[in-house]
Amino acid sequence: MACVFVQIRCKPGTTYSVADEIMKREIHSELHSISGEFDLLLKLYIADDMDIGLFINNQVANIPDIERTLTTLTFKAF
Repeated sequence: MACVFVQIRCKPGTTYSVADEIMKREIHSELHSISGEFDLLLKLYIADDMDIGLFINNQVANIPDIERTLTTLTFKAF
């Protein structure tokens, strides 16, 4: 399993509705509201045989009111 972090920027005033939709999809390990350039930080695990970019596009980036995502792949946990 690949551990992936996705930062999500939402249209103003829509962070809670975007978070609700992510929770309904049950794809996440953790979901946090954050400060800075992005509004949400999503931690998820993607099966090794899945295309990470396709998964993000089909399961996250297509949620209404998401303006931008920034995906960080992880390699090793210490």
